[in-house]
Amino acid sequence: MIEPQAPRQPDLDCPLCPRLAAFRAANRTAFPDFHNAPVASFGPTDAPLLVVGLAPGLRGANRTGRPFTGDFAGDLLYGTLTKYGLATGVFDARPDDGLTLTRCRITNAVRCVPPENKPVAAEVTACRGFLAGELAAMVALEGVVALGGIAHKAVLAALGLKQSVLPFAHGAIHALPDGRFLADSYHCSRYNTNTGRLTPAMFEAVFAEVSRRIATT
Repeated sequence: MIEPQAPRQPDLDCPLCPRLAAFRAANRTAFPDFHNAPVASFGPTDAPLLVVGLAPGLRGANRTGRPFTGDFAGDLLYGTLTKYGLATGVFDARPDDGLTLTRCRITNAVRCVPPENKPVAAEVTACRGFLAGELAAMVALEGVVALGGIAHKAVLAALGLKQSVLPFAHGAIHALPDGRFLADSYHCSRYNTNTGRLTPAMFEAVFAEVSRRIATT
């Protein structure tokens, strides 16, 4: 089977968000060994599942150039993906650790690291075209996991759906008009796990259900 054409990724010097471009330039001076550019999606485009996060972390994906790689969130996410047969190999928080995504692809609602890990609404909107491109290119896509409310809203906007129709709720599985589904989870950030808002068991429960739904393909 020929893998579908990969969707367009942002240019390394993407100018769409002036605040993020300025922050990127400052980081290139402060951390010259970091990736310091928009972070491309990771995983096969013929996968049945797309995981959508918020944005790269300063010392995570902004440093390593791979989504959820280099900070705590990746430990929980990739460990869970491996447990439920969506990835193979051992995650070692490096782009060259040999980890392979087999039945999912990962992207972010915002591709560049934002100050204080908080993108503004205009930046999410500016990146919408790239997320829409991911959704359109994944011809075998059956479902999406949104990590957090912003990612949830970004997915709905990219699909042209109203936010009020499908409100975010951890553990919810929303049926989409095109027959696919949208699953919600709190973001697997250290803040959420440290405060108890999200436990590993809660996170794994989402992916257990998601993996069950795509198991027959």
